[in-house]
Amino acid sequence: MHGPELLLVLVGALLVTAAAKRLNWSAPLVLVGVGLAVSFIPGLPEFALDPELILVLVLAPLLYSAALDSSYHNIRANLRPIGLLAVGLVLVTTISVGWVAHLVLPELSLPAALVLGAVVAPPDAVAAVAIGRRLNLPRRTMTLLTGESLINDATALTAYKVAVAAAAGVAATWVDGTRTFLVSAVGGVIVGLVIGWAVRWIRDRLDDGVLESALGMLVPFGAYIFAEELHASGVLAVVIAGLYIGHHAPRSSYYTRLQDTAVWRSVDTMLESFVFALIGLQLNSVVREVDITSGLVWGAAAVLVATILVRFAWMYPAAYLPRLLSKRIREREGAPGWRGVTVLSWAGMRGVVSLAAASALPLDLPGREVIVFCAFVVTVGTLLIQGLSLPYVIRKLAFRGDEERTDALAEAQVQHAAAEAAVRKLDELIGDDHDTPEHVVDRLRVMAEHRGNAAWERLGRQEDESPAASYRRLRRTMLEAERQVFIKARDDGQIDDEVLFRVLRELDLEEAAISRE
Repeated sequence: MHGPELLLVLVGALLVTAAAKRLNWSAPLVLVGVGLAVSFIPGLPEFALDPELILVLVLAPLLYSAALDSSYHNIRANLRPIGLLAVGLVLVTTISVGWVAHLVLPELSLPAALVLGAVVAPPDAVAAVAIGRRLNLPRRTMTLLTGESLINDATALTAYKVAVAAAAGVAATWVDGTRTFLVSAVGGVIVGLVIGWAVRWIRDRLDDGVLESALGMLVPFGAYIFAEELHASGVLAVVIAGLYIGHHAPRSSYYTRLQDTAVWRSVDTMLESFVFALIGLQLNSVVREVDITSGLVWGAAAVLVATILVRFAWMYPAAYLPRLLSKRIREREGAPGWRGVTVLSWAGMRGVVSLAAASALPLDLPGREVIVFCAFVVTVGTLLIQGLSLPYVIRKLAFRGDEERTDALAEAQVQHAAAEAAVRKLDELIGDDHDTPEHVVDRLRVMAEHRGNAAWERLGRQEDESPAASYRRLRRTMLEAERQVFIKARDDGQIDDEVLFRVLRELDLEEAAISRE
């Protein structure tokens, strides 16, 4: 893909994303659909995947950004079920789908079929998480989806390497595969922790928000490349580094947090839009590489069905059997609930990792074209079938989160304690400082009380607007009026652009401070 084509895909993908969000549709699914439709346009250039670039330049930053926003505490509390999904289910899918593919596609040897199983094993939770957030899925379900997507790629890519070696005729035993997996996983964790610690140590001493954010943007690429050079899991290194840095982010400067949030949200939007558009645009290149027969189509359909059903067959026993066998699990974890298990079972959409892994197969690998075609069918099929119907399943099961009021109550309690702490600190500071004007002290006290009361007001408001909400609405209107005056003064030549930008930044920061989603 050349520069103009890449730019065209990026701009088109962002425009489609903007339209989908305006219509409150799922942007990933719309992008795939539009990409599929565009791929039929005659004379369109071939949008070929460069698998290495996709893994390094797209997958690594997306995983890192997701890890930054993930809760280390929630993932640790749900590590057992996440492990069953991200490790157990991926390996079971690799074997089960590989076995089915070997039965229905005679041109695939068993090792080549296992390669296909490893290629389609890892679900991509981007579309599922986007739908879940929009429909307010319970927090634990969202944690399981996110945690699975952070780790399962590492498991699948390791199994993929072992299966490719076997399919290519290189001797590979189960012992070799287990050793490779353990070395890759442990190495990835160590590399991620080392890089995360080093980056945090450096950033704490920079005292420059722009440099701190710039250094943070290098983390996913550095962690992935460094780990892969050491034959460790680059994906796992990126995830661990992101979790470590994200967990310690609240102790960084306010400027760094604001900068990081803005930067990574923009990066996420651009890369996710590009990835899902590229999935749809792959149709032409995939079709050109393989001789499509009715047997191949039916075989690919069987692989798609097997991929979906294996997740169901795994989810229910994995959710309930450990509770039946272990009293400790029953006491420590709440009942999973069949609705949550069903939603998780249906949220198994595949993504760009499967296509990138298929595209990275050696050109002389027996059955390569069939594997690429089946991977495309599974990826697009799960995105369209499960992705389009997932909102219906969630609504039909009435499976919604109920943490909103609990969170609001906890926030109000902590915010009240924080306001009291702020006032106590103010009293300490002015105790020996008799030069501080009284009106300044009074204003600071009022601001602290306002923040302490605002959370309680949000908790108790019904249909009427709370005082805090009225304050935010009116203050935003006042800030906009101030902006217009400064902009007009710049246009009339009263002030320079440098003055305008400095004032606008101050007004923007104040509006950001009083705004709530």
